[in-house]
Amino acid sequence: MSNRVVCREASHAGSWYSSSGSQLNAQLDSWLSQAQSTIGPARAIIAPHAGYTYCGACAAHAYKQVDPSVTRRVFILGPSHHVPLSRCALSPAEVYKTPLYDLRIDQKVYADLWKTGMFERMSLQTDEDEHSIEMHLPYTAKAMESHKDEFSIVPVLVGALSETKEQEYGALFSKYLADPSNLFIISSDFCHWGQRFRYTYYDESQGEIYRSIENLDKMGMGIIEQLDPMSFTNYLKKYHNTICGRHPIGVLLNAVAELRKNGLEMNFSFLNYAQSSECRNWQDSSVSYAAGALIVH
Repeated sequence: MSNRVVCREASHAGSWYSSSGSQLNAQLDSWLSQAQSTIGPARAIIAPHAGYTYCGACAAHAYKQVDPSVTRRVFILGPSHHVPLSRCALSPAEVYKTPLYDLRIDQKVYADLWKTGMFERMSLQTDEDEHSIEMHLPYTAKAMESHKDEFSIVPVLVGALSETKEQEYGALFSKYLADPSNLFIISSDFCHWGQRFRYTYYDESQGEIYRSIENLDKMGMGIIEQLDPMSFTNYLKKYHNTICGRHPIGVLLNAVAELRKNGLEMNFSFLNYAQSSECRNWQDSSVSYAAGALIVH
């Protein structure tokens, strides 16, 4: 038996974000300094996972609501972009590397999740190919740096779940969401618009295309703020908005619904919205980003 620790390399460092720890630290500092901590401490956040030049400033608004003094475990739920997956998957790694410092996976929680029989294992290759979890690691490390030896992470790759499965995983994760020492990070970009994404919904009454996209996204964001999983599902069925983290969001909404049944008061607020570019004609394309936080009263 080898005692070698299995590490997931920071495979997107140097391309999607800086591989220089000092440079990355300065960028994150700068974005966070421009965001307000208006509604913390967050129990869950929704934040984007694109290259930092596109969405780093937007994501800061969510991470600014994190309180490192109460957070001891960070669940990161990201959608699977590269492999077909109908359930959720756990990483084979024990440590996730970042240019700032390494993050360790909570092996006890992983063992408990594994015992449920609801999870599969992704390969290390799948894990390193995927960006939806990795893009939250430097921000997590930065937000938690004052307590960096006192927390662990629980990365979960979320597949294309059915409504029933979203409910089942929501129920499973609700007990973790109920614990104030846990933080949930829900990884999602919003509308992917353009012919290259095979999505060109346009409501001309809104004016320019980018205004129509914003209106569509903000309709979805308003529904997420209502914390009603069924309404969000119906919105997606009606408009087919290409929100890539819709299943992680669905899991969160179902976890919240479970806790609200037991009288736990929560509310969700979006704090920032951005687009990678302003689409004005059919040749254009853009991806939208939104950052928000869930607070428990």
